[in-house]
Amino acid sequence: MGRVLAVLALTAALTAGCGGSRASTGVTLGSILERPGPNIAVTAGASDFSVGDVRYPFLVIANDARPVERPTATIWVAKSRDGTPFARVTAELEPIGVPGRSPAAFGGVTRIYVTHVHIPRAGRYWLVAEPNGAKTQAFGIVDVAARSRSVALGAKAPRSDTPTLATAPAAKITTSSPPDLPLLHTSVAEALAAHRPFVVTFATPRFCTSRTCGPVVDVMEAVRRQFASRGIDFMHVEVYKDNDPAKGYNRWMRQWGLLSEPWVFLVGSDGRVKAKFEGSVSAAELAAAVRAHLH
Repeated sequence: MGRVLAVLALTAALTAGCGGSRASTGVTLGSILERPGPNIAVTAGASDFSVGDVRYPFLVIANDARPVERPTATIWVAKSRDGTPFARVTAELEPIGVPGRSPAAFGGVTRIYVTHVHIPRAGRYWLVAEPNGAKTQAFGIVDVAARSRSVALGAKAPRSDTPTLATAPAAKITTSSPPDLPLLHTSVAEALAAHRPFVVTFATPRFCTSRTCGPVVDVMEAVRRQFASRGIDFMHVEVYKDNDPAKGYNRWMRQWGLLSEPWVFLVGSDGRVKAKFEGSVSAAELAAAVRAHLH
């Protein structure tokens, strides 16, 4: 699957607002990379980044192909590889899928780092991630666009006539095993017409093969149960035409501007996108977003 960052003049107030602080005087990304331990590449869990609050999920995979997992990691962000960081933020390790229920992601990965940083301008940014307590540094490049390729926050959701059990048997509209029947009752178009808030995931459980493509359908079902009495619809939409990767993405993926999977969108009763997640999202992250945005 698939799944940070702004100017040297970014104020301390902005970085503090996203849980960060200014880096110490004299520290550069290059000097951080010179610390003891191997330098490896960050494995990003998302790619559609746009100006504003950037959610950046990522893995740190050691040279022996094993994930480096500590409860937190420190992230430094700069405008160039050897530049002075304008932001220092913390990443938290989140579970992939539902612990005790979901299988591991590709490669046996069960947890992923997630951080947030405010990016006020489009451009290319460099970051270094250092899992706290581990002598290793992970380096990455993040391209931030002026506008998202996917449906933007605040935009109206497309009136997609997504398939449901009323229009096709479960075997044709989901690759989940067993079928995720509670997520197949309502289409996007139906929820929009009824002015009901909803959460929709575009995901393919059977064909998800990347390290960062977590079992998001399991997460959707777990969160759906938490909010069963709140009048919120939860939906799953497959991503490939006829559930065949060789045929490419289906029309619903194109309608939402999606070039990767999985994705999760939260849409309010006014039909506008309130929050979205690319790549793996934990049940805790998704439940918190539902509470915050879908009243």
